[in-house]
Amino acid sequence: MLNIIHTFKTAFHNAKSNLFHTLLSVLGMVIGVGALVAILSLIDGMEKYAHDQISKTTSLESIMVTSITTKRVDNISVRKEHFEYFNYETFREIMEELPDVEGHLRYRESGFIDTNDTTERGVLLTGIVDTKSERYVQVSGRFLTLEDLLEKKTNVLISKELALALEIDTLDKASYGNIKFKEVDYNIVGIVDTPSSNLEILCPISLISEEQLMNKPPNLILIASSVEDVPKVEDEAKKFIDNKFGSDNEDFSVVTNGFRVKQANQGFLVFRIIMGLIVGISVLVGGIGVMNVLLISVTERTAEIGVRKAVGAKRKDIVLQFLSESLSISFIGSFLGLLLGVLFTLVAVPIVKHLTEMPFEAAYTLDTLLVIMSVAILVGIVFGTYPAMKASKLDPVEAIRRE
Repeated sequence: MLNIIHTFKTAFHNAKSNLFHTLLSVLGMVIGVGALVAILSLIDGMEKYAHDQISKTTSLESIMVTSITTKRVDNISVRKEHFEYFNYETFREIMEELPDVEGHLRYRESGFIDTNDTTERGVLLTGIVDTKSERYVQVSGRFLTLEDLLEKKTNVLISKELALALEIDTLDKASYGNIKFKEVDYNIVGIVDTPSSNLEILCPISLISEEQLMNKPPNLILIASSVEDVPKVEDEAKKFIDNKFGSDNEDFSVVTNGFRVKQANQGFLVFRIIMGLIVGISVLVGGIGVMNVLLISVTERTAEIGVRKAVGAKRKDIVLQFLSESLSISFIGSFLGLLLGVLFTLVAVPIVKHLTEMPFEAAYTLDTLLVIMSVAILVGIVFGTYPAMKASKLDPVEAIRRE
């Protein structure tokens, strides 16, 4: 170990004594490593930004169960004559099977209503089982209750946008009047703020007829307590469907949002590999520069090598000496390239943020540091081996005579 440390100290001393020559020779490596650091950091930042956007727009803890209403016949998609779907009763059954899982059953239907100014407005009728949900923020009135669902009362909530369109006073009261949608009169008991800006009626899903459910099957959404629990909940949901509707049933699709993250990761991985290969050309040029420095060093220090071999140095000692010099020069180039890459990202990120108006940041990860260290070691060994072997094969007598 002491011999190796001494060898590296000597190598750094030799590199330092010819620092300007060394830097010029590994300039390609400095630029290549700098570009690699910049690209990896920016791609990591892009990947983090993409994951944040996916997490904001979709719940990674959710599992969606949808009815498959069509089948392929002679490469033509046709609607099935019969298929299974979830209604309020089957929803309650699966919730009893999964007591630790949050669940929602949502049905949506669009139509028109007439507002007070006689303007025809497009409205969404949303059938829900949520007696109180974080998706909806109470503005006034009350939420739906379990009694509304079990007794199929025609009590509904409306979005604040619909209340504005209908010119309904949003002060707290027991009822805000009636609203008619597709020949059904609903009693408005509350006004809520919804995630979208749609004109929306929220009614107990138990009011939706079987005919309506079959025409537009609702989506079952199960939310696990954590991302790690998603596979378990997914398996339990599939098991319930097999037990309830038969193991050979093909009427349901069970999917998670994890595939979106997986797709994004695969895309960024391909991009990272392609850009890494392109930038690798500069690293290759830098490696040739390292080899050039060492070949010159072998020529300049031929007599020194001859003396060392004459006094007992073995071939492996000479190989180790020049490989350590190669690694030292490679690490110097990689370190300077690392600084150059970080400096570039510090300049590039504000420009990107200004042009795109997105909260984008570069990400410096341990993986990037490990890649740079691996590049330094690989270049040092690959491009230092030939000069080291050449030096070790010198005849000591001939080497001393060249002085």
